[in-house]
Amino acid sequence: MQPRTPWGGWVEVITGSMFSGKSEELIRRLRRAIIAKQRVQVFKPALDDRFTAAQVVSHSRWRLEAERVHKAAEILEKVDPRTEVVGIDEAQFFDEELVTICSHMADLGKRVIVAGLDMDFRGEPFGPMPKLLSIAEEVEKVHAICARCGAPASYTQRLTQAQEQVVVGAAEIYEARCRRCFEPGGPEAQPDLFPPDDEG
Repeated sequence: MQPRTPWGGWVEVITGSMFSGKSEELIRRLRRAIIAKQRVQVFKPALDDRFTAAQVVSHSRWRLEAERVHKAAEILEKVDPRTEVVGIDEAQFFDEELVTICSHMADLGKRVIVAGLDMDFRGEPFGPMPKLLSIAEEVEKVHAICARCGAPASYTQRLTQAQEQVVVGAAEIYEARCRRCFEPGGPEAQPDLFPPDDEG
């Protein structure tokens, strides 16, 4: 028998740039569910091994045990029917099927809490996040501090020349930027507004 809350399930999405506290907020909500003696399972993409393979870890080093999965379908395979709260970190790294799976788990009466980047290093929508934001009952966009000017930051600045969308890393590769300081695609991708004069 599938356990159900009196009001059914729902989806919560926590989003923002890197270093904005997404994973920390995810862990905070999941810890509160654990304190409330609810059954909780946590999942993360297998490719995210920056801190540790078997835990969700925030940049401030908050941690919570998690199961690694290679694709979204594995979450549905691994989730216990008795689980009441499902946490998913780094959702931008999953395939588009994550949207259907989160919605299905909510239909089953589960509280689904998802954290992930809404934009990539080019400032473009990242993976399944746009659709997750659309179907969620609750969305919280958290902000970092711009590494250049100290303003609230919503963008993730890549500091290397790599142009592939997924490059896993932390402060050695990325920093948070505000709209004014953000350079889409990284500094090397910016057009030269004042090219050298070749005529003389």
